[in-house]
Amino acid sequence: MPATLLDRKAISFVLWRLANADPAPKLIIGPIRPGAPIQIEPKDLQSIVLQRAPGFSDLWEIPAASCNLAEGETYYYWFEVAASGTPNPRRITDPTATMVDWRLVDPNSGAPASVIQVRNGALQVADAGGDVGDFHGEPAPSTLPTNNQIVIYELPAAWTVIGNVGGRDIGVGSFADVTALVDAATEFANFDGLDFAHLGDQYLVDLGINALELLPPADSSYNRQWDYGTTNYSAPDFEFGLPRTYSFPAPNRDLVTLVRILHTKKMRIFVDTVMGFTKDNPYLATAPDDFFLLNPGDHQNDPDAKDSRGGYRQEWGGNLWRYAHSVDNAFDPITGQLGTVFPARQLLKAALLRWMRDFHIDGLRLDSVETIANWDFIEEYKDLARSTNQARFAAQGAAGGADARFQVFGEELSEPLGLLEQTVDGRVHHRVDGLWHENFKHYIRYALQGQNHPDERTFEWTVRKAIDCRNFGYKDLVQAVIYLGSHDVEGARNERLVNFFWNNGITDAETRAKLAFACLLTAVGVPMIFAGDEFMDQHDLLDGKGFVSQDGGKQVDPVNFSRLTDDWRSRVRDHVARLVALRTTSAALACNDVDFLHVDFNDNKRVLVWRRGVPGSDDQVIVVANFSDYASPGGLAGAYIVPGWPGAPAGKVWNEVTHNRPAPGAGSEPIFPWEAKVYSLVDAGNA
Repeated sequence: MPATLLDRKAISFVLWRLANADPAPKLIIGPIRPGAPIQIEPKDLQSIVLQRAPGFSDLWEIPAASCNLAEGETYYYWFEVAASGTPNPRRITDPTATMVDWRLVDPNSGAPASVIQVRNGALQVADAGGDVGDFHGEPAPSTLPTNNQIVIYELPAAWTVIGNVGGRDIGVGSFADVTALVDAATEFANFDGLDFAHLGDQYLVDLGINALELLPPADSSYNRQWDYGTTNYSAPDFEFGLPRTYSFPAPNRDLVTLVRILHTKKMRIFVDTVMGFTKDNPYLATAPDDFFLLNPGDHQNDPDAKDSRGGYRQEWGGNLWRYAHSVDNAFDPITGQLGTVFPARQLLKAALLRWMRDFHIDGLRLDSVETIANWDFIEEYKDLARSTNQARFAAQGAAGGADARFQVFGEELSEPLGLLEQTVDGRVHHRVDGLWHENFKHYIRYALQGQNHPDERTFEWTVRKAIDCRNFGYKDLVQAVIYLGSHDVEGARNERLVNFFWNNGITDAETRAKLAFACLLTAVGVPMIFAGDEFMDQHDLLDGKGFVSQDGGKQVDPVNFSRLTDDWRSRVRDHVARLVALRTTSAALACNDVDFLHVDFNDNKRVLVWRRGVPGSDDQVIVVANFSDYASPGGLAGAYIVPGWPGAPAGKVWNEVTHNRPAPGAGSEPIFPWEAKVYSLVDAGNA
């Protein structure tokens, strides 16, 4: 059976594809020695010439057994190659390294060292201190929530705390810190000074979140940012594995621990992947033409030059991958065979297999599908991820359910539905499982201002379309990720929700935030919460016009969890938690059924009432939403009548969720300005 790239890397040091193989590439390797700063004495380094693998002209390797390595030892290594277009030797990071240590970079090339361990005569993934991840005790994947039950929490890496004198201390929230957000037994590392860190809480568990999306966790040369510029695709990020209390970085161990604990809490893990472009990638030095298109505007007829909207692809400070470029008679990293290969596609698929195999991820977000600009590759990538997940379920004896517990979402903000389903030459293609539904954000923000969306003639249809993604052409709720805001905070109407309110003269941010989350968590779609929005975190880094800019704060303005101590913000958080608990447990919200029971625009009112779930069933949710300044007369003693309010089935009563109280008068209760009441059916004995 042909050996894939991952198979070969288990026993040999492997370098695939060179533009210049004269002289032959070398392995430069030496043992890790304790001390600060980290360094390797030249006398400790071996220089070993790699050999062409039999049958392949573009694959170089050397068996670990031939390298005079000690059992149980952990090593730093580089490859030395003749840089593209020149015979000058240059050290590069292993392009498929599973651990990268940025504390030790080659002084001439700036390439960080790769890390590997020798164990039982083979090469084993390990961190710089020799740590190895362990999934012992992980539950079967069939215990995880299905796609129609999840609420996603989008968590960036950069967090902050307020200093004692009002300043800000920005830091990177490590994998250990993220674990502390879900596990009371885990101590915070970089952020042990957070106001909620000493409480022993499981913050995200208490919030009710059951799916965590990590903004790109793969290794990047960027520091203290959200890492939208991946450098080493097969390695978890160095910084995320090096809290200030560590002597050695341990990103592999800590990410495995995080995923294992998430799964024990019945929470899924989504990984954000950046595949349109890369930053400081090792292949720039050794095979740039195979993998990258530089300056797309200079290559008008190149099939890799244009994005999916017809313009030139944006490099965003990095280098664009080439997905339409193929080579013949090449080694295929996925099949292990010789044939026609698309180098960039197969390289990133190999990285995908590493993440699926070693980190048990449960879903993917594909960043900037517009920039990837190759729908065939996206479909191949999605299909590989899904088949690998199915194999994981089968290997663990899970009784089906793999497809219902894995999802690949694409971010293409123009929302081309052809990514979901497209017929080409008689064949139906499903490039991704779902899309970021950017229109939800814009429609609901207009509604929160009491305004029609510019594309709608009426306010009613502004709300109706926001609440049901099928009005935009989606066929099922799991095809649309809906959100009030996301990490894409650049410019007007994209800013954090509380800044959006303030920038538009809205002063009752607490009330409208609660209305916003009532809409988000009862709408047809997969809800996502951008970290901090649940307690109305705000921007700290703004341009002169009061907005976030690409250069000023988009990727560096961190989440400030210290604001949780503000009373009004904690009230919003508690409101969100009650709604999240409903969304993750209600069968009514896990199906597509929605109907509007009542619409009232009389006397300057904007009141809409919608129901989720099957009429007459034991599981229904009804929302009474007031998008106006109207208040029913009589205050708390007053009432707003909803005509035709459905009676509760036998043995059931109505409960008002946002205040967690019995509501025997549901359908005839007071309403207040910019308020939403959410009612669900509960057993009469539990009311």
